[in-house]
Amino acid sequence: MGNAVLGRKPRRFWSQISRWTGYLLGVLTPLLAAGHRLATPASPTSPMPDSLTQYIQSLPASVRVSVALETLADSSVRLYHRADERVPSASLIKVPIMVEAMVAEIEGRINLDEIHILLDSEKVGGSGVLKDYPNRSRISYRDLVRLMITSSDNTATNILIGDLSPEAINARMRTLGLTQTGLNRVMMDTLAARQGRENIVTAREMNRLLTLIYRRQVATPALCEQMLDFLKANEDSLTIPSRLPRQPDGRPLVVAHKTGTLSYVRADMGIVYAPRPFVLSVIVEGAGSDIAAETVIAQIARLAYSSIHHN
Repeated sequence: MGNAVLGRKPRRFWSQISRWTGYLLGVLTPLLAAGHRLATPASPTSPMPDSLTQYIQSLPASVRVSVALETLADSSVRLYHRADERVPSASLIKVPIMVEAMVAEIEGRINLDEIHILLDSEKVGGSGVLKDYPNRSRISYRDLVRLMITSSDNTATNILIGDLSPEAINARMRTLGLTQTGLNRVMMDTLAARQGRENIVTAREMNRLLTLIYRRQVATPALCEQMLDFLKANEDSLTIPSRLPRQPDGRPLVVAHKTGTLSYVRADMGIVYAPRPFVLSVIVEGAGSDIAAETVIAQIARLAYSSIHHN
C-alpha cells in the first residue's frame, strides 16, 4: 500500500526518465554552451588561399560552385565561397532526414529496431537497392537509415519521410539553426521538381550539421557515432575522397560524407579525418557532366587539405 500511496512508477517510466536525463545532459547542455557561437554569423575569416581562389576563378563562368570549409579542432580556417546561396540539395538532404530519425528514436516516435514490411508500391527508381527487393521484404528502420546514407537509397528515404513527416524534419533543422535548409518533396518526384518544389540546402548549413554530429551535439553520443559510421561507409568515393593523400601506412584517409547527384547538380558534404580534421561542403552546378563536377569537388578537397596542412 505504501508504494501505491506514494505513486511508485513502473520501471519503464524510470527508464524513460533516465534516457531523457542522459539526452538533456549529453546533448542540450553542449548545445547551450556552443549555441551562441554556432548561431551567430561567422566571424571574419582568413583570406581564401591563393590556390583555391585561383582554381575557382579558373572555372568556366557557367560552373557555379558553393564551398564551405572549416577546421574542426580550432576553427582557425573558415573559408566560404557562395556558401549561403540556396541551391538544390540532391541527396545531401538525406543527412537532415537521418538526424531527424535519430532524434525521433530518442523521443520514442520511432523504434529503429522495428521491422518495416517493404511493399512494391513503396519502391521508386534511381539510386539504391531496395527497389530490387521482393515484395514484403522485412527491413529494420535502422537499416533504412543506413541504406539511405551508404547507397543513397531513394526508396528507404521516401519511407522515412513518410513516417517522420517533412514538417518534423524541417522543424528539426530550424531547431538546429539551419534556417535555409528545406525538404520540399520526396525522392524521384519529377513533377514537383518541374513545378519548382525543390529540396534546398546551403554549403554553410551542411557544414554546421556535420559539425554538430561530429561534436555529438545533435543526438546521444552513441547515435551520433552511428551516424558517422553510416557516413564513413558511403559507397560513392568519386568526390571529396578521390584525390586526398593517403595515410602514412598507405590506407586512404577516412571521410564521413554524403554525396548527391541530379542531372544539374553534383555535391558532397564530408568530415575529413586528416591530421587536422576539417569539414567541407561543395555543391557544383552547371559543370556539364558528372565527371566534370566530380573533378571540381575532388580538386577543391585536395587544395583544402593542402592549405590546411601547408603541403
